[in-house]
This record gives sequence, structure tokens and C-alpha cells, in this order.
Amino acid sequence: MSTSSTIPAATAIVPPSRRLSVAPMMDWTDRHCRVFHRQITRHTWLYTEMVNTGALVYGDAERHLRFDDIEHPIALQLGGSDPGDLAKSAKLGEQWSYDEINLNCGCPSERVQKGSFGACLMNEPQLVADCVKAMRDAVSIDVTVKHRIGIDHNEEYGFVRDFIGTVADAGCKTFIVHARNAILKGLSPKENREIPPLRYAVAYELKREFPDLEIIINGGIKSDDEIALHLQHVDGVMLGREAYHNPWTMADWDARFYNAPGAPRTRIDVLEAMIPYIEAQLRHYGPLGLKLNSITRHMLGLMQGLPGARAFRQTLSDSKQLALGDARLLLAAAARMPATA
Repeated sequence: MSTSSTIPAATAIVPPSRRLSVAPMMDWTDRHCRVFHRQITRHTWLYTEMVNTGALVYGDAERHLRFDDIEHPIALQLGGSDPGDLAKSAKLGEQWSYDEINLNCGCPSERVQKGSFGACLMNEPQLVADCVKAMRDAVSIDVTVKHRIGIDHNEEYGFVRDFIGTVADAGCKTFIVHARNAILKGLSPKENREIPPLRYAVAYELKREFPDLEIIINGGIKSDDEIALHLQHVDGVMLGREAYHNPWTMADWDARFYNAPGAPRTRIDVLEAMIPYIEAQLRHYGPLGLKLNSITRHMLGLMQGLPGARAFRQTLSDSKQLALGDARLLLAAAARMPATA
């Protein structure tokens, strides 16, 4: 039930693997962002923004679930704590051809806490286990959990160890470990991504204690060398803000971490590949249904670090140019730079 792609999908040379992934990020990793990221890396696992189960069970499921075929492999992240609603939502995700269902047990926002899901679920491991079991009973695809390593100021290793042990008993085999505590009161979501100290050693210890589980580490990782270091200890690495703000950091992931053959793309290749997608989206939804900025806003960091990157961003942010709805603005922005790679 996913939408047909306007961009040819790559041949499945490399088996799907969560060795590298881009984190689910609210207001950022929407379907346009994911199509853009897929032009840079063919094999990295992509995640949706968190979708509340209520929006799927009682709202417009299609609006939240539609995606382009080229986005595979792709996971649907769900927010919720009712096993029945999560099972229904997971089944919808499977029907829409997602490759994985992920349960959010890491978001610390007050809005999420009021809904009794996100990071506060770590205080109720048996409920999380019940939710996982309900979803696994409803679908045949993987059900995974993304979580923190502690809540508030509880830094005892036993807390996260027991959480994983309980949820694993319900059949979950993959845990994405954001290696910071979640402070539920007093810190904003942004501060929760920066202030609680990173403790990667906790994720490493979890892998040693649960060698049969897939442990993926997340939090503050920025470079290929850091990724390679973490992969000596865990099964996979997830990047968030760095992948979004500096997307070209993903350019060599297929070759380096997936051993995928083929010549790497250039930034201009990526821009040219996005033009038919943008044109198709604008035709489908019309100027009143989709603004060019809805797609180009995700691409502002493509030239980061190059001479002229600021001019590139300025052009893609020019409201008068964006109002024209011409996808060739991408190439016009690149032409303002003295050199591109």
C-alpha cells in the first residue's frame, strides 16, 4: 500500500540490515526527508517520525502511513501504551508494507508523558512487554523498542538491564539504546538530548549481557570513525541530528559499512534525482496541498562544509523563489556555489 516511486529503487545487492540507521525525529524525518536521505544512502535503515496510535486507530491513517517505495528499508515508530491500540496500529503498518514496527520508550516530552507513553514507559517494563507481545501477535515483521538507559537520576545499570530482560522475554530481539538518561521533569526535549551525560559503556555492557539480542546504540555520534568504534561493541549505530543537519556524512556509508559496490553519487546527482520526485509531488497535491519548502527544508545541510554553502541555503530558503514551485530551484541554488562535490 506504499506509493509507487518516481525514482528507481536500487537492486537489492545487500541484505537489509540495521547496521546503520537514521533516528526518528519529530518534524524532521517525514517522508520527503526520507526520500532525500535515500538518494545519499541506499542501505541505511530509515525511521518515521513517532506516530501516536490514536492518529492511526481513530484518525486519517493514510496521511500518517503513506510513503514512497524507494524508502525501504523503513520502520514505523509508534507512540502509545495500550496493547490493543498498538496491535491495531502495528497491523496497519504491516499492511502498508513497513519493514519494522518500533515502540517509542525514549521520548521525554511532557505531552508524551501526559499520554502515558514514551520514556515514562521504562518505569513499567511489564506493560511494555505486554505491548510488544500484542504487536508481535498481530504482525509477522520485526517489533523493536527504542529507549533510554535510565529515568531521571537513576543511573543503576540494573534498571535498564531488567527493563530489557523483561521486554526480551516477550519476544523483542532488537533494542535501540539512546545512551542517556531521560529527565522527565525540568528539562525540555532538546535539553534531554544534550544535558544528561552519554554513557556508551552501558550499551556495551548490555550487549555483553544479552549477546543474542541486537543492540543498537544512539546518542551524540557524529563521525564515521565513531561509528566504526561503536561497531566493535554493538550490532548497529543510529545517528540523529548529525545525519539531518549534515546529511552528506552518510555518503560513504554504503561502501564502508555495507560493502556495497558501485560508484558513489555526488551532491549534484542527489539534487538531480530529487527533481522528478518533487515535480511528481507538486503535481499530485497541487500548490495548495504541498509547498516546495515542505521538501527543500530538509535539504539545506547538503552542502555543509563547502565554499558557498550559505548561498545554497539562502537560495533554497528564498520565499519568492519557493513560491514559484519550480523544482529546478535546487540546481539554481547549487549554481551559486563556486564548487560542488
